[in-house]
Amino acid sequence: MKGNDFIIVVHGGAGAMKKGLLTPEQEQSIHQGLFEAVEQGKKVLAQQGCAIDAAEHAVIELENNPWFNAGRGSVFDYEGKHQLDAAIMDGQDLNAGAVSGVQFREHPISLAKAVLEKSEHVMLASEGAEQFADDINMPKVNNGFFSTELRKNQWQRFIETGEDSLEPAEKDFKFGTVGAVAIDLNGNLAAATSTGGITGKRYSRVGDSPIIGCGTYANNKSCAVSATGHGEFFIRHTVAYNIAARMQFGGMTLNQAVNAVVMDELVQAGGEGGVIAISNTGELELQFNSEGMYRGWHRQGEETVTAIYKSDEQRHKSD
Repeated sequence: MKGNDFIIVVHGGAGAMKKGLLTPEQEQSIHQGLFEAVEQGKKVLAQQGCAIDAAEHAVIELENNPWFNAGRGSVFDYEGKHQLDAAIMDGQDLNAGAVSGVQFREHPISLAKAVLEKSEHVMLASEGAEQFADDINMPKVNNGFFSTELRKNQWQRFIETGEDSLEPAEKDFKFGTVGAVAIDLNGNLAAATSTGGITGKRYSRVGDSPIIGCGTYANNKSCAVSATGHGEFFIRHTVAYNIAARMQFGGMTLNQAVNAVVMDELVQAGGEGGVIAISNTGELELQFNSEGMYRGWHRQGEETVTAIYKSDEQRHKSD
């Protein structure tokens, strides 16, 4: 890393994204959404803001975008409702906040950050998380706020066929989780992840996203990681911490650690998905074992880049 350059990276999910299933207009809309999320994080960092605020702002932008499975545009559970999960972690002091089963807060990532800042706990769930949000006067929204016609159609098809599919792409786009990782001008790392989970989930199922060390992890001694994929596998293999530990205790580079976990360990186990990660020296990795991963990144002084598939990078001029 050149001096103390800042970096912001975002993802909007990974999965079997076969090229040609989206129209060029839809692809461009997704590229623009990723660019805008990067820009939100970049603005914080350029003003000498901290990494954790940058990660939060980037994820808020993705939660606002109905293309992604987080915030507005989250998938429906079995009962036809939305249950949202999120986590955020500060690599400077390992402080973290997480929530699961949230139903009435516009930005679950901000509620997770409030858990970090305003409670002595790390993770709050369901009614307890909602009570905490009430106690700190966080505004409520109706659960229907998160619904979109696209997700409703996906849920209805699931109920009819038992298959998780998203129009217009049959069995594609399973993993729409969003996330961000950042390193600020002081060299501090942060990670944030937010998700609506999987279509048709039952029994208050929770995936890897809000679990510290599985879908989200940051430590200034190693790296910051946000994951997206088949959550059960990412939990079993503690993917985010697995990568960080390989660096801190095994002497691996970020590239070596990410490839060992995502492209070897997960593949052997049958787990599909990917991660975005930044090392404490500014090394950057966006790796996935699926056909695509919505992603975007910006390194201080360079152009912003967004991509969906293996090789479709778009470069964006930014101030």
